Amino acid sequence: MDDGSLDFKQAAEAEAWSTPIEALNPAQADLFAHDAMWPIFDRLRKEAPVHWSAPNEEFDGYWSVSRYQDIMAVDTNHEVFSSADGIVLQTREAKIEADKRPRGNSFIGMDPPGHDVQRKTVSPAVAPANLQALAPLIRERAGKILDGLPIGEEFDWVDLVSKELTAMTLATLFDYPQARRRDLTFWSDMFTNAPGFGPAKSWEHKREQADACFAAFDDLWAERVNAAPKFDLVSMMAHAEATRNLSATDYHSNVVLLIIGGNDTTRNTISGSVYALNKNPDQYDKLRANPSLIPSMVSETIRWQTPLAHMARTATRDFELQGRTIRKGDRVVMWYVSGNRDDAQIENPNAYDIERARPRNHLSFGFGIHRCVGNRLAELQLTIIWEEILARFPEIRLVREPLRTHSVFVKGYETLPVVIPTRN
Repeated sequence: MDDGSLDFKQAAEAEAWSTPIEALNPAQADLFAHDAMWPIFDRLRKEAPVHWSAPNEEFDGYWSVSRYQDIMAVDTNHEVFSSADGIVLQTREAKIEADKRPRGNSFIGMDPPGHDVQRKTVSPAVAPANLQALAPLIRERAGKILDGLPIGEEFDWVDLVSKELTAMTLATLFDYPQARRRDLTFWSDMFTNAPGFGPAKSWEHKREQADACFAAFDDLWAERVNAAPKFDLVSMMAHAEATRNLSATDYHSNVVLLIIGGNDTTRNTISGSVYALNKNPDQYDKLRANPSLIPSMVSETIRWQTPLAHMARTATRDFELQGRTIRKGDRVVMWYVSGNRDDAQIENPNAYDIERARPRNHLSFGFGIHRCVGNRLAELQLTIIWEEILARFPEIRLVREPLRTHSVFVKGYETLPVVIPTRN
């Protein structure tokens, strides 16, 4: 880490503990981009586990829920905490832009019964039987990706490995042309980045690329709806009784959800695993000595990384939580990134421990009706890539600190510079 990043983190920590508690605002993308948000969440869990942040220049007022059990209570109570107004804490600017276009609803942005029937339509794509069928293909692709990496030369792990494997898998799920698979990665980054970050140059640029994405998927719908049903996500939606009459905006919203959901979690955990093992060489030694620890390592990385930092809900009525009254219409942010570091629930939570007794005891996939539909696919891809890595490379060495995503939602890596010194 360079001195500038260290100075930033030290200043952020001092500010987190000196700022009056009522003035704390954890939704600062600059903090996440410098991995400097932890002290704010440490303080919130300790002093104000249900905390109100007043409106500021960037956001309307919102509640922060920072402890594991309180997050569970919100996440599993969809009757009081609704997803219908969106599942991400939006900036005011983003809300204004969103209001310029017709709004659709994906199933993650719906409450029952609409949520249930739409989710059920696509869930067979990630059911155990299909994952078993996908596994050999994922393994073949992982092997080819790894065999093509340079040895002894610096390269970007995010670009050549994390993005590539997830794009291949996502293209298969959509039956999207493999030759254009990186369209999906690009569009995911366009949807999740604010202008000036990632590939997004401006709001106009984001609108143009959203239209390009939707045009491509409209073509897929037109092709699939007039053909015999196939086992891909678009065909499933085009033929299922619950979704075949979706409005264009609802279809587009589901496409966005599936692109982001199929990309960010797995991609950023693949990168996060390389980073975490480099930062914890004793754990890397354990993994090399005992590859049977891979499934545990995967779950521990998903917790430690927390690839999506939060989910948001809207209160449908007044509700008391930890002595604070959340009013009807208030936005409530569940900070998974904080709950996964709650020492009341997880022993020594800041440690990266691939032999943790209950490694799947984390919040990263959410809970309740909106628990990540593709969680097993994410774990499968991570497990396979690491089985193939250990079969080939004694070490993947971090060259310098990564460039992190500038976002309070996606907690990930833009670049991760590494060197593979040698092959097995």
